[in-house]
Amino acid sequence: MRKDLMEILACPMCKSELTLTIDEEKDDEVVSGTLYCAKCDERYPIEDSIPNLLPPDLRKATSST
Repeated sequence: MRKDLMEILACPMCKSELTLTIDEEKDDEVVSGTLYCAKCDERYPIEDSIPNLLPPDLRKATSST
């Protein structure tokens, strides 16, 4: 995920601002980390440079299949 996407990304639940935590970075791209919504107290994972912004209940449903 490119860091400049933070300007347009918002929490899918409440539309609040997200905070980026980077675990792994390559050049200007975030390879793994999390996006955090302080209002919802929800974390959205970034894996293989792809942020998973599905609402929590849908994320859990797709990971169990």
